[in-house]
Amino acid sequence: MMEEAYPIRTDLALESQESMKKDRGGLKGVDFQEEKRENGITISTVVIQTENAAKSMGKPRGHYITIEAPEMEEDDAGYHREISMELAKIIRRLLPESKIGKIDWQSLDEELEISVLIVGLGNREVTPDALGPRVIDNMFITRHIIKEFGKYAFGSEKISKISGIVPGVMAQTGMECLEIVRGVVNETKPDLVITVDALAARNAKRLGRTIQLTDTGITPGSGIGNHRNALNEKSVGVPVLSLGVPTVVDAATIVSDAMTSLIEAMSLSNLEKLDESEKQELARELLSPQLHGMFVTPKDIDAAIKRLSFLISEGLNIALLGNKEKTADI
Repeated sequence: MMEEAYPIRTDLALESQESMKKDRGGLKGVDFQEEKRENGITISTVVIQTENAAKSMGKPRGHYITIEAPEMEEDDAGYHREISMELAKIIRRLLPESKIGKIDWQSLDEELEISVLIVGLGNREVTPDALGPRVIDNMFITRHIIKEFGKYAFGSEKISKISGIVPGVMAQTGMECLEIVRGVVNETKPDLVITVDALAARNAKRLGRTIQLTDTGITPGSGIGNHRNALNEKSVGVPVLSLGVPTVVDAATIVSDAMTSLIEAMSLSNLEKLDESEKQELARELLSPQLHGMFVTPKDIDAAIKRLSFLISEGLNIALLGNKEKTADI
């Protein structure tokens, strides 16, 4: 009951897995693997295998792959390119085999032929929530060219048909994102939908440094308690991959982490026995009503969103079009 009243605000399956492991020593039905690269990038895979595990984690069954790069926030084009390449490989790994056949997802030179709708979720007018729309701005859109001139306009026998949409938020449109996306899918008939959204994290150290990809779809706003209708294969009608970067963290979480460090440092026996949910409750009692419901974002979030939008759009372009420059010969 306490966990329901004071939920840990996070969209990252990796953080949910870490919390479960800390409080319960692990969870049956959840498989976890971690791989560290020489360039400092860590790739973690959480696979939720059972319905019981999904209920405990608060996330649907499926694959959740996380890229962590501590230097992602730095203005280093070469390092960002490496992250984009890793991102492209993971996207190819998650593409539905029924649509593209068997491919060597580690190789990015192979050209694909798949129809994809990229959905940039979020509010362009709110900087921490503008990641999705900014990514769409940087995508290489091909559907209209292929429809008008054919795939040979790109001088290639294989070319993916890419379209993009920014559905906005309900306050702007009066419509659920699901209603808009489902209408576009019914009209354009893509093989796949890929959503891009800003997420909420449990740990402030992951803000702007972590990318999560999942084949389960997304429930917009769930990380900050503002649940909207889910975008997934069942609701949309085609497979949905979701990609996101955490840009905000709950203020209560920051205080809870600080309290935990203080408790550990001072060895307060009556407090160090508190479990994670009890620490969260205590933090919220101390914060309320001044900071209750407040979310925090880095001070340089505008520059971070600009860099991340280029990084993610490059990864998507490479994954869907191959590691080559594409230009329309028209």
